[in-house]
Amino acid sequence: MRDDEIFEIPRFTTQSGVTLDLKLSYKTFGKLSPAGDNVVVVPTFYGGRHTETEYMLAPNRAIDPNRHFVVIPNMFGNGNSSSPSNTPAPYGRGGFPLMSLYDNILCQHKLLTERLGVKRIRLVAGFSMGGMQAFQWGALFPDMVEAIAPICCSARISDHNWLFVDSAKAALTLDPDFKDGWYDAPPLRGLLTFGKVYAAWLFSQDFMREKLYQSLGLATRRDVVLLTQNYFLQNDANDLLAMADSWLNGDISANPVFGGDLARALAAIKCRAIVMPGATDQYFPPADNALEVKHMPNAELRPIPSGWGHGAGFGLAPADNAFIDRALTELLA
Repeated sequence: MRDDEIFEIPRFTTQSGVTLDLKLSYKTFGKLSPAGDNVVVVPTFYGGRHTETEYMLAPNRAIDPNRHFVVIPNMFGNGNSSSPSNTPAPYGRGGFPLMSLYDNILCQHKLLTERLGVKRIRLVAGFSMGGMQAFQWGALFPDMVEAIAPICCSARISDHNWLFVDSAKAALTLDPDFKDGWYDAPPLRGLLTFGKVYAAWLFSQDFMREKLYQSLGLATRRDVVLLTQNYFLQNDANDLLAMADSWLNGDISANPVFGGDLARALAAIKCRAIVMPGATDQYFPPADNALEVKHMPNAELRPIPSGWGHGAGFGLAPADNAFIDRALTELLA
């Protein structure tokens, strides 16, 4: 039984030039304060929905629904908001259009202002693609957003990251049962291969060498692969590809506002920012964020000292959660 709400956006024209009716799924926690000054936005990440994102908030944590009005908007393509798996023809399945970061944030802005009556956002915090959306929020709406916390992500996808995402896509689409996105049954071989390729990058060499996976109750590297495969089997194949296309085109400057000028987009983020890469993240290494933070007028680079790779931001390691919460507490103070 679904516990989300739907905000309908009729006749939205995407950056890719397609006009269609969109449904933006979201869930809220807590109540908007009389002054409207307690709003926290937590966008979802690759392969996740609001249910998987809820680990970032809890009573007595930095983001606390007893004190904050928390909004989790579901990214387009994740199966809850408009996606290949739930959009009628001709835009569904293999015909789903590219949904950019810009598209996502414009629609989220409409949700917050038109449906929820939000005028100020205290914090936008997100992990992975959720963090890319936090960067985009800060750049597009600098007078509305007071702070951002991008976690294990970057403002623009690097060439190395692009090669990884593209190779994972290829692993899925090479399955003959994929049928160019017009399958009637899940392309299981492609999905399983996708999960196996992803597992090699999701964590780090330190994670495998030191067998940190044992803290998750896993015994072998094969278990790590199975963990990742099971996670992605919760997603429709076309949905995974739609989100991957958003990732491949992840660039907060690739829109009419900034015209591809990344330095100008980063400089537009006037709010306080603590950018938290994972120290051993293979997708988004700290060096990429260091280059970005130089252009942000009120930002700090604070790497998470973790051996969990990209998983440092995924809520699995208590020490990593505590590190992130300390930064979020500062931004919310």
